[in-house]
Amino acid sequence: MNTYDIAVVGLGPTGLTLAHLLGRRGLSVLVLEREPEFYGNARAVYTDDEALRVFQTAGVADEIHQDMNIDSAVQWVRSDGTTLVQFRETRRPLWWPVVNFLYQPYLETRLEALLERSPHVEVCRGREVLGFAQDHNGVTVRHAAATGSQYGRRENVVDEANAETVRAAYLIAADGGRSVVRTQLGIDMSGRSYPERWLVVDLAAKEGADPFRHLPYFDFVCSPDMPTVSCPQPGGHHRFEFALKDSDDKAHFESDETVHRLVSRYVDLDEVEVRRQLVYTFNAVTADRWREGRVLLAGDAAHMTPQFIGQGMNAGVRDADNLSWKLEAILRHGADPAILNTYETERKPHAKAMIALSVFNKSLVSLKHPVGAKARDAAMWTALRVPGLGGWIERAGMKPKPRFGRDAYLGMPRGLLGAEGTLAPQPVVRRYDGRPARFDDAVGIGWAVVGIGVDPRKTLGSDIATWERVGATFATVFAPGARPQGSVGDGRRRIGLADLEDTTGELGRWLRRHRIRSGDVLVLRPDKFVFGAGSDVAALTAGLRQQLGLPEQHLAAQPAEAI
Repeated sequence: MNTYDIAVVGLGPTGLTLAHLLGRRGLSVLVLEREPEFYGNARAVYTDDEALRVFQTAGVADEIHQDMNIDSAVQWVRSDGTTLVQFRETRRPLWWPVVNFLYQPYLETRLEALLERSPHVEVCRGREVLGFAQDHNGVTVRHAAATGSQYGRRENVVDEANAETVRAAYLIAADGGRSVVRTQLGIDMSGRSYPERWLVVDLAAKEGADPFRHLPYFDFVCSPDMPTVSCPQPGGHHRFEFALKDSDDKAHFESDETVHRLVSRYVDLDEVEVRRQLVYTFNAVTADRWREGRVLLAGDAAHMTPQFIGQGMNAGVRDADNLSWKLEAILRHGADPAILNTYETERKPHAKAMIALSVFNKSLVSLKHPVGAKARDAAMWTALRVPGLGGWIERAGMKPKPRFGRDAYLGMPRGLLGAEGTLAPQPVVRRYDGRPARFDDAVGIGWAVVGIGVDPRKTLGSDIATWERVGATFATVFAPGARPQGSVGDGRRRIGLADLEDTTGELGRWLRRHRIRSGDVLVLRPDKFVFGAGSDVAALTAGLRQQLGLPEQHLAAQPAEAI
């Protein structure tokens, strides 16, 4: 029987992200996917700076970002085409653009191809999970050959005579909203299913044509007659979504005649090819629990987000980031498996907040009553002219922040103005050799112990063994122009220390806002959320041992990789 550290069910964006993150962290991974090949149609269309930072940790961000449209405006427009409100965020606190439109087939095929450079990851397509059983030491998974359903287009045929059994320390269900694993666990979903129906139409430009040039931005067309979404995508692709009335007939709206009539309002039919036309409804639900022993839910198996703010895929990417480093801590560093309880307490509130915002946005942009639509327009016009509030709206300030609830995360307690449990920024820093680097690239994908103007290793003393044991890297960050000078032969550079300068001052402003001072130590978790900060390094070390449940007998030092 083959054994693995992790078995992942599902090779959508969540499963792909998990495979890359876990593989890069040195864990052996088996991915089981029922479908023999990718869907081939677009579903997710958007990713944000937080998700791209996760892809950066996975080592794939630069490759996949090449296929995205970036920095597009997102706007609400009236039926006559005039702009009601435009959302634009040009700041890049995490280095990556906030707005990135993608074509999912490009993303998935590139991510799967890049797995070829991950020797610890094995992908098995055309395999259906028949069942699983867990005990104190792991999970036994039984799977068999399957023809696949072409994502619901036909019946899936399973050859149980060809069944195999594998063993893994943990099983992660990333097998979508109809998760087989979640169903077998008997875990229900809570929330609401919405009866409103939308017709989605995916278009591709014909060779030599340029039919979408006049549609440069993502538009919510706030027409009471038929609310519409117009979404630009890379590679000559475009999506429209049309809100149907309760009395509308599904078959009528999925017909070629109706699709052509609706699309012709926006593009020249002779210049486009219709790739997909489908009427759908949507769900706003979360699983009642995300962990059952050694089995965990991720992505749509754990939560389903309406499409109206483009956060469904990104929620799964955040799940993968949260899970991957905690599983590494357990399997490679001896952490207590109880830390997995923080997966749900950290991720579920954020996922639910995104769901709530998506539903709220749907309610506003799809108003079909003329009086209600006029009231919405008037309220928005007024809000945009209120000092402070208008800028906040245009920057999409209502988007839930990457900040864990107090006392619900793995880390030191957060005080007033504290940074603990929040996502640290990613500025460009200057290395010792004068070369620029993204902060995360400079400090690595594990724990980071950062001294503010000091070498943190000198303040740690014998406690350094604890941090080396969890694979931490060490860094010093100097303020702009404050790197110390020395005399000939000073030899100030030390092996194993990332010597960085905050040349833009962006990190320094964030540190001051959270009262982190020169001489303090900042500890970042592998997902770059703040574990703790301050001058009491003994308390930080004790906090790490307590939070991870590290047994004393395992405190032998493991040398950190030199940077």
